[in-house]
Amino acid sequence: MAGSNTAADVRATYHHPRASEYARPDGPWDIPSLDALLTSDTARTLVVDGATRLSGAELSALTAQTAGGLRALGVEPGDVVAWQSPNRSGATVLYRACWRIGAIAAPIHHQAGATERGPQLAAVSPRVVVDLDALPCEGTVEEPWRDGESLAAVLFTSGSSGAPKAVLHSQRTLAYKAAQMASTHGLGPDDCVLMPAPLAHVSGLLNGVTLPGAVPFKSVLMARWDPADALDLIERERVTFMIGPPTFFVSLMNAPGFSSERVESLRLVSSGGAGVTEAFVDDASTRLGCVVKRTYGSTEAPTIATSTPTDDPDAARRHDGRAIGAVDLRVDSNGELLVQGPELCCGYVDARQTADAFTADGWFRTGDLAALDDGWLTIVGRINDTIIRGGENISAADVENELEAHPEIRQAAAVGYPDSLMGERVCAFVVGSASFDLDECRRWFAGRGVAKFKTPEQLVAVPSLPLLPSGKPDRNALRDEARRRFASD
Repeated sequence: MAGSNTAADVRATYHHPRASEYARPDGPWDIPSLDALLTSDTARTLVVDGATRLSGAELSALTAQTAGGLRALGVEPGDVVAWQSPNRSGATVLYRACWRIGAIAAPIHHQAGATERGPQLAAVSPRVVVDLDALPCEGTVEEPWRDGESLAAVLFTSGSSGAPKAVLHSQRTLAYKAAQMASTHGLGPDDCVLMPAPLAHVSGLLNGVTLPGAVPFKSVLMARWDPADALDLIERERVTFMIGPPTFFVSLMNAPGFSSERVESLRLVSSGGAGVTEAFVDDASTRLGCVVKRTYGSTEAPTIATSTPTDDPDAARRHDGRAIGAVDLRVDSNGELLVQGPELCCGYVDARQTADAFTADGWFRTGDLAALDDGWLTIVGRINDTIIRGGENISAADVENELEAHPEIRQAAAVGYPDSLMGERVCAFVVGSASFDLDECRRWFAGRGVAKFKTPEQLVAVPSLPLLPSGKPDRNALRDEARRRFASD
């Protein structure tokens, strides 16, 4: 299906604050292109999707054929190609086909409905919206694309802090990140990643497509997360590496049939997002029998902090990592984390959003409240996750960390709800034992010496937290529920 082609408008917003520095010889961007980095004709299996198994040679052949199909549809370098699909091998092929001809991939989450999909497509005005099962097969494109400065992808944020934004990444920002993470994680050809996160999101793209393609190693795709299926895949495919929010791993460890023997192939789990606490790291490390480490990143600045095998294990479990590669981190006077680095996005499709998110000298405002201690990063909350109760600022992350330290609580999310007297009050949603009620919550916070104003004033036990497609708690949904139940405004 064709759309109006205003990809030039997308390209017009493209910039990177330190492009000339990173692109110098032997600099982090001294990579010909993402397509050239990923090209591999190995006979080993590189993509598993249900019954489909593609070797490197088969993947390369399909990439060339699909690139030919895109050209037959009139796609030219710099045009936007959109699609909507659950995780499957065809999406991996389509990404690579876009990059083969210098087109811009714009995946839409497979669960997005018309009210979400329409504005996203309107934001990027694709040349074509592709049906993965109906691409023409007319010729092939064999020569790798070598313009690393061209745009490679438009990725939509998960919307945890408002309406999704269309984030621009170039061939070089993604190529650098893939090559750098292979080194940081110590990944090699014998590794295998299990990828349940949507390939339409930066974690799925990086860890399910570009990182395994750069090494290369096997990527096992899941169309949807199911802990029982995940156990089967880990055991059968000998999965060694996983990345995702704690939600995945908590449900995996609580799945019927879980045993340490079934996950013995795992050697590395990297976890980011809400709920990555010392207690989670300790529990998951023991039960999964592998290295479990904390990580931090975003769609705009993917995986900019984590730990390495040579780091102090105690520091690694207490913090969200330290800056890796060529990234620079600083915390401003308001406590907000600012970032610069070669993996940093080139801005947003909406130039006004770009202007709001970047300082005049090119630092990206993450929106996260953070602390830096001897190089170690700790995220303490989000600016818009701050609950203001009677003039006191309360970090939702602080409340959640206290809750999840309780032995009967597996997961927690804290939000504010309107109150006519205090402005806001704290409501906690918890997944855990039914015996953990508001009275026990109050005793727990008091016993740990937490300020009384931070103690939840309402507690809601839920079987699971509502999640965004990225696996993060859907705070907007939780705020709406707390408002419905308890608000006095």
